[in-house]
Parts: sequence; structure tokens; C-alpha cells
Amino acid sequence: MRIVVQRCTRAEVTVAGEVVGAIGQGLVLLVGISLEDTEADVDYTADKIVNLRIFEDGEGKMNHSLLEVHGSLLSISQFTLYGDVRKGRRPNFVKAARPAEAQRLYEAFNDRLRSYGVRVETGIFGAMMDVSLTNDGPVTLLLDSRREF
Repeated sequence: MRIVVQRCTRAEVTVAGEVVGAIGQGLVLLVGISLEDTEADVDYTADKIVNLRIFEDGEGKMNHSLLEVHGSLLSISQFTLYGDVRKGRRPNFVKAARPAEAQRLYEAFNDRLRSYGVRVETGIFGAMMDVSLTNDGPVTLLLDSRREF
């Protein structure tokens, strides 16, 4: 799994002009799932995300996790994270999971996040979505369950 993690003060996702998910302080997650991903990747990334110490303490140091600040998550499926643009001009998505399996793992990922007691809002899997956020910091991190970066 590849996930772009963005710390935010607010975020929302709309589909066809209607807000389908919104949060205040927390993290926006752009979630890509590959052909190789399994439940182990779901568990690893969910645990990593809720425990990342990327929220500031009273001294301005990144010392608190999402759990400690009682933040929320806005999780957005993002198959384009597996777009390979090394050759040609059009992205190749051959490494992205097929839709049915990607949706199954994406929903398992969100359920796993919820198991930590975190509020998780989502977009609509496979829909054309508009995502807006106020990136706090800005803090943006890349997470890969294969630890490729």
C-alpha cells in the first residue's frame, strides 16, 4: 500500500457537488493499493498511521500521535499512486490492484483504523471526487507498506 499522509486542520471530499466526508483536525490519507497487498499491509499501515508522532506538543515539536490529539481521518482511495510514468507519457497502472480487490482491502483498512477508536470519514470508492484541505504545517509524508521509500 502507498499512502500520502497530510496533516490538516480541516478537510472535505465532495462527489457531484455533495459533501460525503469532512473532518477537522487530523489526517487526510490518499490510499493506493497494489496487486501484491494483503491484510498484513492493511495492519501495518493502519498501525503506523494512528501512531505516527506528527502532531506538535506544547514546545512545537512533532511529539504526539493522532490518537493522542484525538484527531480524525479522511481516507480517499487513490489508485493513481501506482501510476508508473517512467516510460512514455501516459501512466501505466499495471501494478494497481483490480477494483474489487482494491475496494475490499480499502474497506478493511478503514475498518482497521476505526478499530483504534478513530473517526474515519471516506469518499466514495471509484467515484470522481473533489478533495479540499487546509494542510497544517504543511506536513506531508509518504508511507509504503513495502518500505520502498
